Amino acid sequence: MSLYFIRHGQTGMNVAHKFNGEIDEDIDEIGIMQAQNASKQFVGKKIDLIYCSPYLRTRHTLQCLNLDQNIPVVFDERLVERKMGDLAGRDISDELLNEVFLSRKPKFNIKGLETIDEVFDRVHNAISEIREKHSDKNVLIVSHGFICRAVHFYFNELPEHGQLYKCPESFPQNCEVREYKFED
Repeated sequence: MSLYFIRHGQTGMNVAHKFNGEIDEDIDEIGIMQAQNASKQFVGKKIDLIYCSPYLRTRHTLQCLNLDQNIPVVFDERLVERKMGDLAGRDISDELLNEVFLSRKPKFNIKGLETIDEVFDRVHNAISEIREKHSDKNVLIVSHGFICRAVHFYFNELPEHGQLYKCPESFPQNCEVREYKFED
């Protein structure tokens, strides 16, 4: 079984370097082109099932991938972006990014910000369920940047330091496609 992951296309808040989280915005023109270009990476790959975050930016990205319309799609709330709380819409600064957003033990708290462990738990539960229910299928997940981090650390050990900013390999670019294999 292969698990493919793609992050949604570029949005206005991505360009403005703002935390978007649960702000449900669409992809922009560049995001559309990114998704159309990413579709080339699926040529010759068998996708049996798609799991997608229900947000507009992920649904539009999926639409732009031009995959076979007969592939079943499951919209799963466990794949929505990390809840940002009071960070939603704010400028991304290095202090907020490194000290709060990307640290398992943040230096200060932000009201309403979902913890890393909470995000990882819900995403890891979703992946385990996908693996159990669809072990004979190749599955595509269309989701968000932080969700990709959670997927990455489902398949890779999370460093003890818990500082995700020290793990840049876990964060995808817009419309970057990743493939993971489940070991039997």
